[in-house]
Amino acid sequence: MPKDQPGVKLISSNKKAYFEYFIEETFQAGIELVGTEVKSLRQGMCNLRDSYVRIEGGQAFLENMHVSPYEKGNIFNKDPLRRRRLLLHKAQIRKIHAAAARDGFTIIPTRIYLDRSLVKIDIAIAKGKKLYDKRESIAKKDQQRDAARQGAAFRG
Repeated sequence: MPKDQPGVKLISSNKKAYFEYFIEETFQAGIELVGTEVKSLRQGMCNLRDSYVRIEGGQAFLENMHVSPYEKGNIFNKDPLRRRRLLLHKAQIRKIHAAAARDGFTIIPTRIYLDRSLVKIDIAIAKGKKLYDKRESIAKKDQQRDAARQGAAFRG
């Protein structure tokens, strides 16, 4: 999702996913929500940190995504951690399910955003990193940060 795309507003991203997993392939999906959840999402009241996608009965479901209750929603608010259905084509669901069935692969959400007036979610087929891979990621990030600092010192 390019940042300069008109009509797209990022609600939440799962930055930890890029540290914990190798992202193999991403898909864009719609998400089935109730009215108060949409209002809460528009205010940015969402957390993807511990969420994951499960495929059951030919349908994809988002588990453990926390959407805070809408403050003015009173009796219309739903459970913040309820299971939400993802809107994907059957061929995409089959492809995602086959990829997740391989050893060590899982399906995780990477970001949720508003595309014009529709709530969309990017999900990724990912493989968990080992401890040494995480150390390598940290070392690479430190090198990039040091290089940026040195470049700024030479310019300034």
